[in-house]
Amino acid sequence: MSRQPLGQHFLVKGSALERIARAACGESEPLVIEIGPGRGALTERLVACAKRIIAIEIDAELVERLREKFHSVTHVTILHADARETDLNQWGPAVIAGNLPYYAATPIIEKTLGTRFLQAVFLIQKEVAARLAAAPGSRDYGYLSVRTQLFADVERLFDIPPSAFRPPPKVDSTVVRLRPCDRASELGITDVAGFLAFTSQCFRQKRKTLRNNLAGLCGKSALDGLPEAGKRAEELTLLQFADLYRVLYHRGPGGQNT
Repeated sequence: MSRQPLGQHFLVKGSALERIARAACGESEPLVIEIGPGRGALTERLVACAKRIIAIEIDAELVERLREKFHSVTHVTILHADARETDLNQWGPAVIAGNLPYYAATPIIEKTLGTRFLQAVFLIQKEVAARLAAAPGSRDYGYLSVRTQLFADVERLFDIPPSAFRPPPKVDSTVVRLRPCDRASELGITDVAGFLAFTSQCFRQKRKTLRNNLAGLCGKSALDGLPEAGKRAEELTLLQFADLYRVLYHRGPGGQNT
């Protein structure tokens, strides 16, 4: 196939594909959902270690090619769909893996975080991987870091150079592993949606202080006297965001102001 569907860059380096497959399912895994199988290079490696594979591909031409390629492999199902609009929970808890198209990586990761995933292994742009795993105080730390780390532990596994792809992208790529956690409960956050909306507002203008970003949301008077008010959002840990949220909103068990 000469064309490049939907901006995809296909990973062709065999050793990298093997490492991703091993990271995703080890010796054996009951169910793997692969997002963006493309031409099926990773799917071929997953066949040996997954008892069932649901491969979700958005490109119709690639779907036909995949169905032809795996027509005799009974434990592989090729689904023509957009993973961003697919209920990933319908098959039960699963490992989720894939070489994610750069344009769709963030929404697919956010979608995954809302599912009952066992772990997720994704090949993504190196810059996005840095943001997922970033610590407070670093230049990569932002709302995506907070949102991801609220639901998952992030591990950067290894980098892959452009030369491993066809066609080569203009950026480096990184394989990351996400393992689910319940950090919201650990931090005593009962209104997760409200907390995320609050955190998003904190990062609205990243170079401004929390006082400036939150003044329109909760009023400057509510921020007076708070030591965090003069800081930027990128300086706060998840625990500090949770504490600040409770101080400003006084959420009770029912999620109402008290």
